[in-house]
Amino acid sequence: MKIHHLRNATMIIETGDKVILVDPMLGKKGTAGPTFTLFRFKAQRNPIVDLPSNAMKLVEKTTHCLLTHLHPDHLDKEAENFLRSKQIPVICSIKDEDALLKKGLKVSQTIEYWISNPFLGGKIIGIPAVHGYGFVAKPMGNVMGFYIELPNEKSIYLSADTVYTDDVHKVLTQLKPEVAVVACGTAQLDIFQPLLMRMDDILKFVKNAPNQVVANHLEAVNHCPTTRQQLKVEVSKIGLSDKVFIPKDGESKVF
Repeated sequence: MKIHHLRNATMIIETGDKVILVDPMLGKKGTAGPTFTLFRFKAQRNPIVDLPSNAMKLVEKTTHCLLTHLHPDHLDKEAENFLRSKQIPVICSIKDEDALLKKGLKVSQTIEYWISNPFLGGKIIGIPAVHGYGFVAKPMGNVMGFYIELPNEKSIYLSADTVYTDDVHKVLTQLKPEVAVVACGTAQLDIFQPLLMRMDDILKFVKNAPNQVVANHLEAVNHCPTTRQQLKVEVSKIGLSDKVFIPKDGESKVF
């Protein structure tokens, strides 16, 4: 299995002849959405960086698309146009099906929480995700992580935009994914608590993950203050640098 990190949460999982595009934000710098903060962090339209030069060549090979939720930094207008024009089969939470069908996308499979479904010769399970600490999670809407087992590949857990919860803990300690992806930007709006894991919870995730961890959702949208360098330093302090892959945009790794 080859994982290509493109930008933010956008990644590609390559397995055999299947190319799975995850949470595509494909627009040029500043075209996916407005600034998410005005005064806590510098106001900038999102994304704040362009896609890496090798990204669209990979994206064009997409055979399936997996969506964790519908925020514009996980599905922007450019990505909608791409998925619609190619009629790419989309796999998503059952709660997002209607909204995606209204956009003219081809929903090929809907997933429910904690129910195992067949997926590309293997299986996929929807995992609850809570997009923020405290009551900010409610207006952020539903999010779904995915635990995936594909034939002859390492199992992978896409935890999605979430804080550390009992469900996240259960996946790490009971399903024991061989690769676990975690959103590390500690996103925060001008008010309320963070929308993603704080550093202590990111490190807890890293410690409890049984195998390799991939860190994403970094340095691409204006409300995510945590940097790759900060994360690198913190992971090294707990002696787990070898366990965590912090990819640059456009970087890939075989697992």
